[in-house]
Amino acid sequence: MIRNILLIILAIAVVGAGVWGYQEHKEKNTILINAENNYQRAFHDLSYQMDLLHEKLGGTIAMNSSTSLSPALADVWRITSDARSQVGQLPLTLLPFNKTEEFLSNIGTFSYRTAVRNLDNEPLSKDEQKTLKNLYKQSEEIRNELRKVQHLALKNNLRWMDVELALASGKETADNTIIDGFKTVEKHATGYDEKNLQNPSIVSFQKRDENYEHLKGEKISKKEAIALAQKYSGINHPKKVEVTESRKGSSYGFYNVVLANNRGHESTMDVTKKGGYPIWFIDSREVNKQQVSLNEAMNKANDFLKRHDYKDLEMSESAQYDSVGLFTYVTNQDGVRIYPESIKVKVALDNGQIIGFAADDYLKGSKKRKLPKPNLTLEEARSKLNPNLKVLEDRQAVIVNNLGKEVLCYEFLGTMDHNDTYRMYINAENGIEEKVDKLKNAEPVYEDLL
Repeated sequence: MIRNILLIILAIAVVGAGVWGYQEHKEKNTILINAENNYQRAFHDLSYQMDLLHEKLGGTIAMNSSTSLSPALADVWRITSDARSQVGQLPLTLLPFNKTEEFLSNIGTFSYRTAVRNLDNEPLSKDEQKTLKNLYKQSEEIRNELRKVQHLALKNNLRWMDVELALASGKETADNTIIDGFKTVEKHATGYDEKNLQNPSIVSFQKRDENYEHLKGEKISKKEAIALAQKYSGINHPKKVEVTESRKGSSYGFYNVVLANNRGHESTMDVTKKGGYPIWFIDSREVNKQQVSLNEAMNKANDFLKRHDYKDLEMSESAQYDSVGLFTYVTNQDGVRIYPESIKVKVALDNGQIIGFAADDYLKGSKKRKLPKPNLTLEEARSKLNPNLKVLEDRQAVIVNNLGKEVLCYEFLGTMDHNDTYRMYINAENGIEEKVDKLKNAEPVYEDLL
């Protein structure tokens, strides 16, 4: 009797395990199919965008009217943006594909800069016409290689999930049609005529210094990195200490330091090896109900920056998210705000503790600038604004415009229709409206509606 009961229980267990295993297998297959479909869509969209790009570039070569050329180049810029978006959705993170992305970025930069200028007063130069022809030829080569990959992938029913597995396992050296095809595409992009990049109208945003190469100071040790993390986090007697170094080949050297104490307080920091500059740190503790006002939190952030020897900073923006205050600071040079040099500080509103800090932009952009004198007066710049804007504040500021170039502007903070607040930037040299930011309104509270 007992034996029969045990057999029944065992049989039920086996059937249950089988059902559970089948369900797990089914769910896993659903996820894999969904990922494969997304990869297929992104790849075929990329091929389509490269077809469009080639056609549009071919059309611009034959155009002679600014009324036709400007919108056509704006279309080229839009297409390159779409193509770069599709590249970003493919499983190519482990496969070098930066030259192709840079090529697309360069086309976008050139087309945008040319489209937004007055082509009647400043038509395309001979060099720019030559650049357009080169871009057209290059786009044809890349398009043809993508078409070959597309044809072989469809003919042989190849799967992108196999590409991802091959790249992740390091077996991409084996025969893989898709990987080999994309390496050929990258090779063609690498062969792009470098002399075209000397034209200032085509220099990509990617040429900006992103590697902290200008930082000064001696290389610090792991022990010094730990001491710095303790100073920023306030964890003086950590229970756990972990330090990881950046690998060889990294654009810049840094330490990642993790500290934790007995009270559930854990902090993580990245710090540069050269000079020992904190890039960012974050405290992962849970923040409780608000006890500290946003103004008090701002004072805490101010004290924190002074304590760590950050000078000539001015708070440019503050925001509150639940029980956390976020403050953005920028450098103030001779009364001019330098927005490319920004630091963010996050403050817990339950006790005023600094729980987050980001100085990435500050470290990359920090330098002494020779500020130009504005050609426009404040009133001349104000006349360029929408007449319905009620100006509340004005100042001079340096920003990075849509072309990736630093420009001196007049910054205006104002309201329109009583509710919406805007920050607007008028170029101090030529009066162009460089940028318009709509500031976020206060979030509505929904709990009271229940």
